[in-house]
Amino acid sequence: MTPSSPAPPTRHDTTAGSWIRSAGSWIRSAPGTYIWLTALFVTTVVIHQMSPDFEEDFLRQRSTNIHELSQDPVHVLITSAFWIDGGRWAPYAVLYTVFHATAERWLGILRWLAVALAAHVLATLVSEGVLAWAIRHGHVPQSAANTLDVGVSYALAGVIAVLTYHVPQPWRYVYLFAVVVFYGIPLIAGRTFTDLGHFAAVLIGLACYPLTTARSRPQTKAPPAQ
Repeated sequence: MTPSSPAPPTRHDTTAGSWIRSAGSWIRSAPGTYIWLTALFVTTVVIHQMSPDFEEDFLRQRSTNIHELSQDPVHVLITSAFWIDGGRWAPYAVLYTVFHATAERWLGILRWLAVALAAHVLATLVSEGVLAWAIRHGHVPQSAANTLDVGVSYALAGVIAVLTYHVPQPWRYVYLFAVVVFYGIPLIAGRTFTDLGHFAAVLIGLACYPLTTARSRPQTKAPPAQ
């Protein structure tokens, strides 16, 4: 008897393998995004093991509110970027893949990280600075200095904004209009300090245009040796 030859792969197997390879290639092309996303997954699992009261106190100690910023600003600015208030990780997995990974692949890990950090840090300082002014002048109660403020939304808003320069003409202006409307309407309607932080992050992301031109500038080839 002659040994039977293995059955050829089905179309379903071939398609599934292609999708897996494509997904793996995409993840490898944006390592910073997916390392950050993995860290958020771990911290989200940790949060789900906590009681509600302990969770609030735990996150407050890692919050970029006025009180914590006055105590240890570097610590809270770093740690606040690794926790999600509310514990919903799946939406961020989608948003990171669509926006952060695209920006990292386009700008490279260092320039992408520079945009994300600038938006996270500067937008936090802007929003908390305005909140401190409001407390000092009696517009909001003193207790607002301990407001819970963790998360990655400022960095995300900055990266979404900087991607404006990656969108080809004429769709670039449509994309920019959508971004401004998406973040501008809550600022006008709600006028919270978080809304102000998000809109500030958008402006910071747009101000990172020099980083995009440095990335896209064509490299000149060295003249051939004589």
